[in-house]
Amino acid sequence: MRRIVHLSDLHFGRVDDALLPALVETIHAARPDVVVVSGDLTQRAKRREFAAARDFLATLPFPQVIVPGNHDVPLYNVYMRAFHPLRRFRHFFGEQTAPFHVDDELAVVGINTARSLTFKDGRINEEQVAEVCGRLQPLGSDVTRVVVTHHPFQGTDARPGDGLVGRAAMAVAGFARCNIDLVLSGHLHSGQSTLSGERYEHAEYSALLVQAGTATSVRRRGEPNSFNMISIERPHMTVERWTWHKAHGLFAISVQERFTKKNGAWKAGAPA
Repeated sequence: MRRIVHLSDLHFGRVDDALLPALVETIHAARPDVVVVSGDLTQRAKRREFAAARDFLATLPFPQVIVPGNHDVPLYNVYMRAFHPLRRFRHFFGEQTAPFHVDDELAVVGINTARSLTFKDGRINEEQVAEVCGRLQPLGSDVTRVVVTHHPFQGTDARPGDGLVGRAAMAVAGFARCNIDLVLSGHLHSGQSTLSGERYEHAEYSALLVQAGTATSVRRRGEPNSFNMISIERPHMTVERWTWHKAHGLFAISVQERFTKKNGAWKAGAPA
């Protein structure tokens, strides 16, 4: 069995400091095999914000798979945005913007969907999909394959299509060829789990698309702060949303969903 803690949209620079100790305690108690952060570590890509995000993440378990988001690209520094959009991210989190973690049951690979020519939208290209598949295809069929992006492949019910990653259909077609099981994203500050087959039709293939809300930011967009905890014991997967309860000063499970893989496709529900 493997357990992933999935955080997103930390937005250091606009953080609710009151919940940080409880968040750290809850994550350590879960004993995750890997911590995933799907972008927007900062509010305005300032050095002090990156430093604060780095210091916070250093208090969490390792290994960690961290990808940038659109807020991690400088907004007002035109020169840096055009020529060195991820210089500060790389300075604090390393040169690798497509990080990779693998063990005998789990493989997690990150994809950078942030682009310097747009303020909030993201995009994925064929070369990135090919690189991911090249890393994951040699692995055995018993290894769960996970992709991490900032921009999501499914929107919210209220705003269908808003904020989706560009060239999503192309990417999902590639994911089908290399049997990606799970895609972890953020950006919309909305926690939800859907199946790729509901939007992208590929015969006998459906991955699980999981979005995280904002774990720490005051920019909640109508939802409380939350993060995801995913437990995988093939052919089963459980996705829990842990939500901040300010009155009690703790994170607790607010949603629990179970999925089962059958005939190459993930489906909702526990086995009969």
